[in-house]
Amino acid sequence: MVDQKRFALFLATPDSEFVKKEYGGYHNVFVSTFGDEGEHWDSFRVVEGEFPDENDLDKYDGFVISGSSHDSFENDPWILRLCEIVKKLDEMKKKILGICFGHQIIARVRGGTVGRARKGPELKLTDITIVKDAIKPGSFFGNEIPDSIAILKLHQDEVLVLPESAKVLAYSEKYEVEMFSIEDHLFCIQGHPEYNKEILHEIVDRVLRLGFIKQDFADAAKASMENRGADRKLLETICKNFLKGRVPAN
Repeated sequence: MVDQKRFALFLATPDSEFVKKEYGGYHNVFVSTFGDEGEHWDSFRVVEGEFPDENDLDKYDGFVISGSSHDSFENDPWILRLCEIVKKLDEMKKKILGICFGHQIIARVRGGTVGRARKGPELKLTDITIVKDAIKPGSFFGNEIPDSIAILKLHQDEVLVLPESAKVLAYSEKYEVEMFSIEDHLFCIQGHPEYNKEILHEIVDRVLRLGFIKQDFADAAKASMENRGADRKLLETICKNFLKGRVPAN
């Protein structure tokens, strides 16, 4: 019998009422995007101080760090603990997929600089340009490397200075680092491959209601999603290939 693959999800955000009602929580959103039948996925609510025992880290094949409304450059106790765990996983060469906040945390742990986005926040469907020269054919991107990928984005911070050993895999008009990798075990994405239009719409409405954004910003966010969608299937495949060490067939 083949050993069951095990993955751990570090949730840096609480479940919204909408996500709980529609999907049963962010655990299900992530597992439905990155999981496959027969795998075991554990979630740890790191934002609430819940972490795996360090002695248990080795039993996992890979890790995913979610987005968060918290700043990745802050020094809250749970953020510092997360950084310690990521440092340990990095030393163990465990695969980690970092998304949004997670992308920034990995950059921070590896000696990069994160901070407020220089050109302001982004909340929309946007295109990121792939640095094709930085990606080996037959890697987890597959043999057909796209020129660009449409992805849903929601962030106000960014990676300002990359860690020395990092390779930029994608950039956009507003941000120099949309995706990066380090060695073969760290892959980071500023956007949200796990989001769908409904999740982002609800977040737009909520942050507008709370007064965090203005109406014209909310309208522009929704307009960006009106006539097209994110390349969710492609993003899902790339992330799964990375996490599971798959090399796509020709």
